[in-house]
This record gives sequence, structure tokens and C-alpha cells, in this order.
Amino acid sequence: MKKYLVLALLTIYSITFFPSCKKDKGNPPVLPPSESMLIDFSNFESGKKSDNPLLISKGTQNSNWEFAAGVAMVWKAIINVTLFVPVKSFQLAVNTNPVYIDSKTWQWGYNANITIDQVSVTYKARLTGQIRSDDVLWKMYISKEGTGSFPEFLWFEGTSKLDGTGGQWKLNQNYQNQVLILQIDWTKSGNSVGMIKYTYMKSGDPFKDSYIEYGRTTNTLNAYYTIHYYNPSYQQFYDLNVEWSTSAKNGRVKCPGYFGNSDWYCWDGNYLNITCP
Repeated sequence: MKKYLVLALLTIYSITFFPSCKKDKGNPPVLPPSESMLIDFSNFESGKKSDNPLLISKGTQNSNWEFAAGVAMVWKAIINVTLFVPVKSFQLAVNTNPVYIDSKTWQWGYNANITIDQVSVTYKARLTGQIRSDDVLWKMYISKEGTGSFPEFLWFEGTSKLDGTGGQWKLNQNYQNQVLILQIDWTKSGNSVGMIKYTYMKSGDPFKDSYIEYGRTTNTLNAYYTIHYYNPSYQQFYDLNVEWSTSAKNGRVKCPGYFGNSDWYCWDGNYLNITCP
């Protein structure tokens, strides 16, 4: 009789306890969009004539666009070095099913095959997402074997709102220099990322606190940059605003430190200087 009682109790225990454990896991957090790390530079990628945009001659055929493109490319160069491997690794997480660890934490583990200078390089990525009361805490650990190998380290971490409408990333420079170099703040509007802001965070660097904010609007010129950056040639910060049409490619730029006034300077769909409307 005692034997049957024990079996009955075990059956009740398994029915009531184990399903509740499974239920407590819930669903894994939704991955933030990889676009939350990427600013669109596509309208400013060709034709840059100077490594220092302040040295572009004013009044030449497409100097207005060239100046805006030059500053944008300063930021793109920083991002290409800092973000290339972390972003590519993060993008591959969507192809992996996460596993539950504990404490409302899920893990995505996978190999990230990334082509660098036409050579395929394999990194090992381990992304964790912990659901908290107000947000999700993300941590991306990456290691590399073979040439230039390095052990696993925390390359970046961040948070995202539970409803997926925004968040922040903080990226370390690399394995050799595990110091904070870039902060990314982002918001999402509808199905697309509405605003991304890069802030350069490396201590001791004169470029520190420089930032570029990118976003979309419903205006005719429906994309914009707000930029604050340090120019080492002149040893001072400059502020500029850029607005352009993502479809027609025309736009305008304003930078009192460069132009000497607060006027807008425009270009047409062929990037040629025009008088602003």
C-alpha cells in the first residue's frame, strides 16, 4: 500500500511540477534588429576628394555634397573598423535556435563565417539574452581560432525594451583593447528603425563625445544626420546638419563652422550645387 502511495505522489508531482517549470521558461526574447547597429551611408559613399572634409574647396561643382559626404565617411571609416565583425556575427544569430540556460536567460551559440579581404574567417559567437522586469539584457561573446586567434571575450552588450521599440548597445574596441569605444542608441518606429545615434566613447581620445545621429522623417527630404565631431587638423569640434531625399538623392547641409554662416547649402539629384529653394 505504501508503494502505491509513493507512486501516486510521484505521478501528481510530475503532472503539477514539471509542466509549471516548462511554463516558467516562457519564450525567448525577440532579437533586436541588426539595423539597430547600422547607419545608412549609401547616399554619401563615392566621390570623396579629401580625407579632411574642411579642405574641400567651397563653390566647386559638387562641393556641398562633397563636404557632407566627407564628414559622413569619417564616421563610416570608424564604424567599419569597430563594428564589422560584431555586426556580422550578430546578424547570423537569427539562423540559430536559442536554448534556455536559467534565470530567464537564453543563449544562441554558433559559428560565424565572415569574409574579410576576400578571406573566409570563422569566429565563434555566443549571444545571451536575459529577460528582466523592464528590458532584455544582451551580451555577445566572440572568440577566434587559427591565425590571429583570441579567446572568448565580451565584445558588446546592450539592452532593448520589452516591446522592441528601442535600446542601446555598448561596444568594446577589440580583444587587444577591451575598452568602451562606441555607444549606439536606437529607436524603432513601426517595422523599421527610426533613429540611430553613434557616440564615440573612448577615453583619452580627442574624438571622444563626437556623435552622429541618423533618422527618417516624413518630410520631402526624408533622411537626416545631426553630427558633432572633432577635427584633428583644426583641433576643435564642428556641428553640422544634413538632410536628403533617399529616393531623389538631392539634399542640403548646414555647418556654421565651415560655411561661416547658418544658411543651408544644397545639391540636386546629380550631387551638383544648386541654390536652395
